[in-house]
Amino acid sequence: MEKVRQATDSTVEMPPATGRWKLIGPGIVAAATGVGAGDLVATLIAGSRFGYALLWAAVIGCIVKIALAEGSARYHLATGSTMLDGWRSLGRWTSWYFGTYIILWGFVYGATAMSATALPLAALFPILPLWAWAMISGLACALFVALNRYEMFENVMKFFIGLMFVIVAGVALLVGPNLGEAVQGLIPSIPEGSAIYTLGLIGGVGGTITMASYGYWVNAKGWRNPAWMGIMRLDNRVAYVVTGIFVIAMLIIGAELLYTAQIALSSGDRGLLDLDAVLEQRFGPFVSKLFLVGFFATSVSSILGVWHGVSLLFADFVRNHIKGETGISREGLETTPAFRFYLFWLTIPPMILLYFGRPFLLVIIYGALGAFFMPFLAITLIWLLNSSRVPAQWRSGWLSNGLLAIAALLFIVLCINEVIGLLG
Repeated sequence: MEKVRQATDSTVEMPPATGRWKLIGPGIVAAATGVGAGDLVATLIAGSRFGYALLWAAVIGCIVKIALAEGSARYHLATGSTMLDGWRSLGRWTSWYFGTYIILWGFVYGATAMSATALPLAALFPILPLWAWAMISGLACALFVALNRYEMFENVMKFFIGLMFVIVAGVALLVGPNLGEAVQGLIPSIPEGSAIYTLGLIGGVGGTITMASYGYWVNAKGWRNPAWMGIMRLDNRVAYVVTGIFVIAMLIIGAELLYTAQIALSSGDRGLLDLDAVLEQRFGPFVSKLFLVGFFATSVSSILGVWHGVSLLFADFVRNHIKGETGISREGLETTPAFRFYLFWLTIPPMILLYFGRPFLLVIIYGALGAFFMPFLAITLIWLLNSSRVPAQWRSGWLSNGLLAIAALLFIVLCINEVIGLLG
């Protein structure tokens, strides 16, 4: 079995002794990319149906995501290689699964993400139809990612993340959280009919293929050896604490605005437009428009994160699984033809779906492959991080293994439920 090399390059920049908080960035990018409009709707619906009862699930979900993202980045830093190197060492079957998945996923997700970003733009500026705003969003994000390196990308992501956090947290404070019920909601309970919502809340928010991109963003930041492990862990924990506050804020909005008034939302991203109408009725047009800005910031940060992070994954997939280049430098993935091809693949072909909708068979295949990805990530991380591929001091301990095992079990259950739903 092939073993990946360790990072031993003495020229790699070492972490500073002070000012570590100023370095935080890749984790926030990864966490925010995983929180899209669909996740916001899912959280709102959980709050609208069960009030604060599932607040504990949002907290557990953040802990699970910390373990998954930390495992991905730890593999990068401890071995000096990438997740694609690790997956390839497990056998060629990973090439068939990941290659098929990333191509189908990109085609369908591209249309979904562009449409989600277009919704608030069309509501704020109804001078263009939805499809036109979707195309403009996709093209603008692709152009930005193609013309800028990681530092500029991270700064722009931080701006949108800060914008969406301030707006959503501000709306949550405005609606007035019930602190007593919120504290009670931290005690685990599963109300009748809430089992799948509970699992979805733990596993769905902030958890996508971009969790595997975290290690690449860590490397792009200049963190490339085990000396950066402490800063990576700080970065990751801060990111998911911020995400947790964001998710809790959405749950509060759902509980206070929708649960008490028994207001139902539309399914999918359009549910946020329903919330916008509720906010306008209760607080006036200014708060309503401000929320649409937050909606846009959430959606466009997901586009930018996926356009950059998953394109890095695809470029490394081509380098690793197609060209067979393992154990060598993966510097400059952003400048490769494979990176630019995947940017094109995420942006241009999906525009067909903006006109014709998503073909039924494609949706079935996409949904099934997508359901298997998070179990695939969790199980392979357990496999890799307990093997001789990783130096002994950086292998998983009981806490990491326990959290990754919980994540694997959770995502397997969600996977089975998703597949049953697709077959139904």
